[in-house]
Amino acid sequence: MSQLRITEIFHSLQGEARTVGFPTVFVRLTGCPLRCQYCDTSYAFSGGELRTISEILSQVAEFKARFVTVTGGEPLAQPECLPLLTALCDAGYSVSLETSGALDISAVDGRASVVMDLKTPDSGECHRNLYANVDYLKPLDQVKFVICSRNDYQWARLKLDEFHLAGRVDDVLFSPSHGQVSPTELAEWILEDRLPVRFQIQLHKLLWADEPGR
Repeated sequence: MSQLRITEIFHSLQGEARTVGFPTVFVRLTGCPLRCQYCDTSYAFSGGELRTISEILSQVAEFKARFVTVTGGEPLAQPECLPLLTALCDAGYSVSLETSGALDISAVDGRASVVMDLKTPDSGECHRNLYANVDYLKPLDQVKFVICSRNDYQWARLKLDEFHLAGRVDDVLFSPSHGQVSPTELAEWILEDRLPVRFQIQLHKLLWADEPGR
């Protein structure tokens, strides 16, 4: 029976992306091949417990939530993430997948919303971006840029135009890296340049800082 290594399964408010503010069950898979300088989930790099998909579904159901987010770490680093996503969709949940954009998304169940993070230069992992993933994006998906500097912002603007992202997906997200770029500053840049993007801040950081499981 197939298993996944799980760091935690918890119920909280979605802190980012299209469903921000909604009660959501988070399934955090263990392991990540990237080392972004701003990472706030390094505790998920190792450890965890092996769970079957059936066991995961059972625990998710206990929270009686509509939304489920599969996250990490980097969830696609575990091959069994793909059947987990399908099982969650089959169970009737509104499913999103948070992924770095460094691993192939082509086999992700089309019912799940892929929230793909394109890594900026100052993340330290820009070279890991798998740009072939752009061809597999669908309107339901979302593309996120975590902005660490003015240089990152300019780079993200270029990628927005280069890949026509605003026409590919319903939501392109620009988020200030916590403690590196002022949210007000990023908001003003977006307004000045009239970018067709959604500004976001990490709601969960305002409510609970970086407390695991929140």
